[in-house]
Amino acid sequence: MDIVFLTQVSTFYGWWQFSVCLFAFLALLSIWYHIGKKQDDFGQVWLALSILCWSLSGLVEILYQADIGLDIHFKEGFTSVFSLLNSLFILLSLPWFRYLPKPLEPLIKSNFWPYVIGIPFVFALFPTLHKMFLAKAASTISELDVYYALLTLFFLGFVLWESFVKRRLPLLGWLSIITVFVTLLAQMYKLLDDTINLLLFSAIFKTSLIMVFFALALSWVKELTETLIPNPHQLKLYFFKSDKLGNKDNFKVSVQGFSGTKDRIVQLTPALYKLLRLFAERRLSSENGWLEIKPKNFDVSKTYDINDHNELKRLIVSMLDSLFGKQCWTKDMHYVPLKDALFEMSENRERRIRLLLPKESIIIEDN
Repeated sequence: MDIVFLTQVSTFYGWWQFSVCLFAFLALLSIWYHIGKKQDDFGQVWLALSILCWSLSGLVEILYQADIGLDIHFKEGFTSVFSLLNSLFILLSLPWFRYLPKPLEPLIKSNFWPYVIGIPFVFALFPTLHKMFLAKAASTISELDVYYALLTLFFLGFVLWESFVKRRLPLLGWLSIITVFVTLLAQMYKLLDDTINLLLFSAIFKTSLIMVFFALALSWVKELTETLIPNPHQLKLYFFKSDKLGNKDNFKVSVQGFSGTKDRIVQLTPALYKLLRLFAERRLSSENGWLEIKPKNFDVSKTYDINDHNELKRLIVSMLDSLFGKQCWTKDMHYVPLKDALFEMSENRERRIRLLLPKESIIIEDN
């Protein structure tokens, strides 16, 4: 192939990679600075640093093509080092993801995760540095960053899929899988030393992966706005009119007050619907609106409103499953805030609980 043409293509690719990835790094870091920093979420920082490694790799390509004395083994060595760092930073970001695949979550969240990703990184880095500064050895050593990238793609593919699906964005989940597949093809071309196809697929997968990272950031922002539990005075409960007994449609409650939507329909079992309705009726009919929970040593001659705390827990869990989807909510961000927004316990610990919403925020159509 014409060496002049290849040089021009490589120079163009280097400038593209340096400028676009640098801009993406700054943009992603800006999103973190304005939003993620307040949430103490550093996952976006690691992802931004991984993109910065691509930008620096593009700078190496520019310097090499400019013929300023950068030897080929230094150019390949720096490219491999930045590729290794890119993979490492992506792997370091994974524990910060809110939704992880159940089989992989114990490993990614464990204290052993830094060793799982750090030991292969070190074993791949040392031969690369040896190639650069000492041996000027065979180019097969540069394959080590490819093998480390394969490890990264394995974990990243599952985590991206889980993140988008749990946020009810399945199309983005499929696009992330396609991006991972294209990235895998680029790694194969790197092993085959096919320069033109490698540059082509590298440009495609880096652009696609950057877009996936931004889609991930925006889906996270979307989730923050949609799953933010409103304050008690912002919430409203609307109980539909019952026409036919035994019809499951009778046991639906409209919950209003969430941002981004007018109302959300909660489907409950008959028993849980009856309990929530009892809370509402007691709140509307009496001054205090308290319901009493049966104690362990209960008075057999007395009737209690709630059998145990698990009944209340099942009610909140069922509401969360309808509001956000099963397994798409967490205890700290959803369960506890919703419980605090809806219910109030007696200050005297009398095993009494009531609905916290104002009376004007409760509507029972057939009341």
